[in-house]
Amino acid sequence: MRKSLLLSLTGMVFAGLMSLCLGNAHAGESVKIGVYYPMTGPSAVYGQIGYKGLQLAQKERPKVLNREVKLFLTDNKSDKVESANAVSRLIQKNKVDAIIGGLTSSNTLSGAPVAEKAKVPMISPWATNPVVTQGKKWVFRACFIDPFQGYVGAKFARENLTAKNAAVLIDISQDYCVGIANFFMKNFTKMGGKIVSKLHYNTGDLDFTAQLTAIKNKNPDVLYCPGYFKELALIAQQAKEVGLDVPILAGDAAQADELIKIGGKAVEGLSFTTHFDEKGVTTESGKKFVKAFRAAYPGITPDSVSALSYDTYNILLDAIERAGSTDKEKVRADLENTKNFQGVTGVMTMKNHDMVKPAVILTVKNGKFQWLATVQP
Repeated sequence: MRKSLLLSLTGMVFAGLMSLCLGNAHAGESVKIGVYYPMTGPSAVYGQIGYKGLQLAQKERPKVLNREVKLFLTDNKSDKVESANAVSRLIQKNKVDAIIGGLTSSNTLSGAPVAEKAKVPMISPWATNPVVTQGKKWVFRACFIDPFQGYVGAKFARENLTAKNAAVLIDISQDYCVGIANFFMKNFTKMGGKIVSKLHYNTGDLDFTAQLTAIKNKNPDVLYCPGYFKELALIAQQAKEVGLDVPILAGDAAQADELIKIGGKAVEGLSFTTHFDEKGVTTESGKKFVKAFRAAYPGITPDSVSALSYDTYNILLDAIERAGSTDKEKVRADLENTKNFQGVTGVMTMKNHDMVKPAVILTVKNGKFQWLATVQP
């Protein structure tokens, strides 16, 4: 009996010591978060300002579970193939616990299957195409999706711009542009409007006069063009040149200071749906973010990508904290259960791996982005 009791006590002490040693060793490890953003290439503007948002979030909250958080940044070069390769490197080489990225829908759609197969939680700040999370167990997003954005855009066109006829100009090389345009057209026609023209272009195109001249001949009341800032600015300039003087309505990719720098007076009056504006913040965390971002990066305007990146970091750390570990399955489950998160971009709840949250409508006025409205889901 004594021998058995002694062995039992010895085993308990040994187990306790082992647990303590393992716990201490675990506590010393960093929490590794992989990031694949477009730091070069056509989408570099978004990646660079988005990473500023991540760095600010990490500076404010450098630890979770008493462990240091390390960011491993990989440049996806604004490319689909590079995005898939970047996710593979983060998982295989850096052994990350979770991944933030990509930003554009196309790059996220390329990286998502890699994370899904490896069973690593991944959350995108800015990829709005609904296909990004469809059928996925490990892939999430911190933004609203294009069906909602398309609906808000169509409602604004019909009610605020009183448009009866709309022309649509789509960048067919971008999944985001194709998706949101389809949802806009579907909702616009449901609301009693008519699509009088549907034309295409590709990322990198410089001359849009043929499409814009054809659109002018259809006499639309509004031009819906959910493209990225560079092409959008050129389209606005060339629309003026061919005499197409109608309101231009776009999506969230329009929110970059470069749109105004390139487009100048031609983009005055251009409106777009988006996720965030510093003048329209509705939460205390939003007000604090604006102040902190302005202090950390003088002269740079906090935009949707930086705000969503900041939110994404905190959403992920919140899930890790609730999970009580970096166990991937537990983190994944707690991401799914995110509810009423008080973010910079609004109060948000995860539903089917997508965030239910408000949309913002901005316009360009006097060379600056101006808040028009916040639309609740």
